[in-house]
Amino acid sequence: MFIYTVFRKIIHHVGSYLRRIKKIYYKMCGIKIGQNTMISLGAKLDVRRGEIIIGNNCTITYGCILLSHDATAKSLHPGDNGAGKIIIEDDVFIGVGTIVMRNVRIGKGAIIGAGSVITKDVPAGAIVIGNPQRIIGYRPGYEPIKKN
Repeated sequence: MFIYTVFRKIIHHVGSYLRRIKKIYYKMCGIKIGQNTMISLGAKLDVRRGEIIIGNNCTITYGCILLSHDATAKSLHPGDNGAGKIIIEDDVFIGVGTIVMRNVRIGKGAIIGAGSVITKDVPAGAIVIGNPQRIIGYRPGYEPIKKN
């Protein structure tokens, strides 16, 4: 049991070290990443022709794909070069296997459920799931103001 515990701790530390290296690589590619943000080794952030900005205290889990460009855009709209921007504000959690498309802003404190496809802006504190994305609720303290 002792060997197993030691082995798990070693694996944990190696994973943390590799995530730091990958974060440095992403920053060298031009991605802006805030403090205390965790990006899984299995996540893919693609910035060939676009920009990604990630806030503080975010979690981007395994299998997530952030695409800051869209190669088909020029075919559909001749003036569109396909470049875009993704902004993820502070305290956002993005669940396993989520795809975030270009020109999307995910608001502060949002939670994105596993396997979601995000094609439009997500309001602050929203809990979003599905493909197409839909809001199923809000985190406490983030509820939208209801108009009478």
